Amino acid sequence: MGELKAVLFDVDGTIARPGPEFGGEGYRRAGERHGLVLDPARYDEARAASAESLERHPELAHDEEIWLAFTERIVTGMGGTGPGVQACALELTRAWEHSPNFDLYEDVLPVFEELRAARLQIGLVSNTGRDLHGFAAHHGFSIDAAVGSRVHGRVKPHPSIFRAVLAQLELEPAAAAMVGDSLGDDVEGARAVGLRAFLLDRDDRHPGVEDRLTDLFALPAALGLPPSGVSS
Repeated sequence: MGELKAVLFDVDGTIARPGPEFGGEGYRRAGERHGLVLDPARYDEARAASAESLERHPELAHDEEIWLAFTERIVTGMGGTGPGVQACALELTRAWEHSPNFDLYEDVLPVFEELRAARLQIGLVSNTGRDLHGFAAHHGFSIDAAVGSRVHGRVKPHPSIFRAVLAQLELEPAAAAMVGDSLGDDVEGARAVGLRAFLLDRDDRHPGVEDRLTDLFALPAALGLPPSGVSS
């Protein structure tokens, strides 16, 4: 591997987690606004069932209808019926575009500071319609490049989305590393184009995977950076 110049990050589940509006109570409140009675106790089961049936576009194109259908299935799984279901799902899907609806994990800003101290560039690559530069600004950190799938037109693990962020940075794959929470989308997708990739396994679901981290605090050492005081 050549000299490291940049680290690329997935967003949702890697550096950011959804706020309360995307949990059971948030769905219940959204349902009320559309005349629905949703049971928050059924959220986890409904979301898991919807995720199992989620199908990506056959050509890995960014497709808003897929995520709208995903959310509709959660709403119906929580007891929603009638004409308000689609409107409720549309509201919740659009809410994913708003940066204030997300919180950073506590390890993000200190580790980003350490990467900056090592003169590394930071890029974001995400399957989202969110404005990633606006997201970074809202949460108080700087980035050097960002590619979201809505603007790019393809979702991870399509190789073009990784190449697009590398092009913004004017780097070859060997000069960058990728960090993400999806083994298929982030890790395997990045490795397929020649990036070194780390799986961020916050819930400890994938023991034994090569280059696995359980939090971002472990990233600087995994990259071979000298210690600089970041700790969990």
